[in-house]
Amino acid sequence: MADVSPPDIKRGAERKKGGTSGTVADFRYKRPSQPEKRKQSTLRRSGSHGAHNAKPVRTGERRQAFAALDLGTNNCRLLIARPSGENFTVIDAFSRVVRLGEGLAASGKLSDAAMERTLAALHVCAEKLKRRNVHLARSVATEACRRATNGADFIARVREETGIALDIISAQEEARLAVLGCHILLEDGEGPAVVFDIGGGSTELVLIEPGGPVPRILDWLSVPWGVVSLTDSVAPPGGSDEDRRARYASMRKLVDDSFAPFVERVAPVARQAKHVRLLGTSGTVTTLASLHLELPHYDRQAVDGLIVPSDSMRDICRRLATMSAAERKTVPCIGEDRARMVVAGCAILESILDIWPARDLAVADRGIREGILRSLIAANSQGQQSRSEIQSQRDDL
Repeated sequence: MADVSPPDIKRGAERKKGGTSGTVADFRYKRPSQPEKRKQSTLRRSGSHGAHNAKPVRTGERRQAFAALDLGTNNCRLLIARPSGENFTVIDAFSRVVRLGEGLAASGKLSDAAMERTLAALHVCAEKLKRRNVHLARSVATEACRRATNGADFIARVREETGIALDIISAQEEARLAVLGCHILLEDGEGPAVVFDIGGGSTELVLIEPGGPVPRILDWLSVPWGVVSLTDSVAPPGGSDEDRRARYASMRKLVDDSFAPFVERVAPVARQAKHVRLLGTSGTVTTLASLHLELPHYDRQAVDGLIVPSDSMRDICRRLATMSAAERKTVPCIGEDRARMVVAGCAILESILDIWPARDLAVADRGIREGILRSLIAANSQGQQSRSEIQSQRDDL
């Protein structure tokens, strides 16, 4: 699946329903804490990403920083990390809602206002990249720039004004990176599983065969429905519950129709699987998981790696779909930014639960950026090893 194997090996951590799972890299959005604090965090939560089993870090390796920037239809996100044995530790991060794809469904173009918002965020990212002395970086743009007629022009403008070279990646590459970044959080089990990423402008579904550091992709599908594109493509509802239910049904039909080819291919696999496993990465699933936990504020430590009953997610989806936008704004962990678009995310999620009827849903607050970081660090490590072998051969001559 991947060009190189990521520096991540799944440990034999215990998993429990409604709890956390996985012991992987340190993704905490802060500098590494003191050893005693890290130990306590690991004991409290097995999925807290502490690199407590990491190999010793070489001095040269510690100084190197790697960066991953993901410019999506709705968000601009950056992670900067340093290798830590087989894993890595995040030393800086940035995330901002930029709504780059706002109005794209109607006009086919990125609006001036959206581009200005995004450029402001990218200037912040550029400053962080300079300050952290990044050794290797990869910056990607996804569905909004793929679809917009002025997407390539915007990419050129970003390069000129910020120095950031954005790569407009294919939907297949987007799916691959998302899987690479989060597959470690799948529940233990045998047989294929589905990983999905509900973005702002598209949704990727990936059927994988887990095993080893990199799962094998068996099948995949990308559809142009994300929380922004689906919201903008279905007319706002009237003021009644009936109007809101009708709009939600329209969203479900659009998504169901676009998923139909994938459904036909994977339905036999789902029927034959002994344990149907499902993992989701997106703001939609992390938000709904927060509501399931009844959190007053979003807490990544509590959500990332959580296993939630699918029925609970469906109940939350249907409650949100019949609320007005004003009511949704008052719900903890939704707020004004997500109040307008979370219903579209719910419609997409319910369609996915119909396709792959897992009893539980594993939730990941990680994805493309982490996949990029793993690829960069692994490629750099392999390059260093190759250079070392060449030098050794020269010394022997």
